[in-house]
Amino acid sequence: MITVIGRMLTRMIATRFVLILAGLTVFVLLLDAISNMDEILAYTENDTWGLLRYAALRAPQMAATFWNLSLLLAVLLTLVELSFRNEIVAIWAAGISPLRLIAMLLPLGLVLGIAQFALNDQAAPRTAKVLREWGIGDYGSKKLQIGERDPIWMRAGNDILRAGKANRKATVLEDVAIFRRDPEGLLLEQVIAEKAWLVRGRWVLQNVYIYARDNVRPERLDTLIYSGNLRLAAAGARSGDPEEMTLRDLEYFIANAGFGIRPVYVYRTWWHKRLSLFVLAWLVMAVAIPLAARYRRGGNAGYIFGLGVAVGFSYFILDGLSMTVGELGLVPPWLAAWLPAAALGLVAAAFITRAESLA
Repeated sequence: MITVIGRMLTRMIATRFVLILAGLTVFVLLLDAISNMDEILAYTENDTWGLLRYAALRAPQMAATFWNLSLLLAVLLTLVELSFRNEIVAIWAAGISPLRLIAMLLPLGLVLGIAQFALNDQAAPRTAKVLREWGIGDYGSKKLQIGERDPIWMRAGNDILRAGKANRKATVLEDVAIFRRDPEGLLLEQVIAEKAWLVRGRWVLQNVYIYARDNVRPERLDTLIYSGNLRLAAAGARSGDPEEMTLRDLEYFIANAGFGIRPVYVYRTWWHKRLSLFVLAWLVMAVAIPLAARYRRGGNAGYIFGLGVAVGFSYFILDGLSMTVGELGLVPPWLAAWLPAAALGLVAAAFITRAESLA
């Protein structure tokens, strides 16, 4: 019987989750495509199939946005339905405690957590590259040309380099700017070069201007040899937006002090946030399930739904605030990323404790 109940709940929650997530994603994608229709058709030369391609590219990001909300609604709707049919009472009467019921849903939580991580870490970053090239809607202000014209960031020790253009192997750079910094990260001088070639492990700069920190007259040189061991910022195809990076990209930016694009604690915050996705789905279910033990009858189904939604939206607000203070460096990155999940876990523990006392 226990196995049957676990499979039934898993099937009910998974089915409703897929339907709700698909419905929300399609609805928002439709509004987004309509609002940006002129830009999409202009980019695709009035090809109506371009609208579908744009929607497909935006779908992973939209799905990632509504993932947790859809799961919360799916669990609450399942509980409300069971409450109306008085099946919750039958489950408790069978000797199954809320904690045991949550344990039955652990496999579903793990599957959803892995899927959410893959969506945020692999699917969304890959489509973001193409969307930046399209430069439509939200991506209009951060459009980057992908390929040989792609701006790249590099680092050598404390120095930061930015090139406006580069070839595929990044051995020839154009519109080069080198920011030479002291060990504390303060700018010592800025080197501007029209072009740079990689020759035997050293960079040969052409048509060079050197601007010192002390407001002295700029120095101009026809050529300059720069021997710094430059490393590319994630193959030179990154805008520095951590939410659009993979976990490996975040680790690379952390190891290289953010390449001067953003402070390193921003990337550390998003690195921890990405890992927290593995447990989030199970925590959402752990919060909702004990509510059914408190409100066992169909007449109280509204309380289950209302209280669950209130807890869910409180989490979303706390998550946004926590990530903001983490990106500002006001709290440690690990605390900013894990605090919302920890708070949700405490709420779940309180609900479970109360539910077990009532069982």
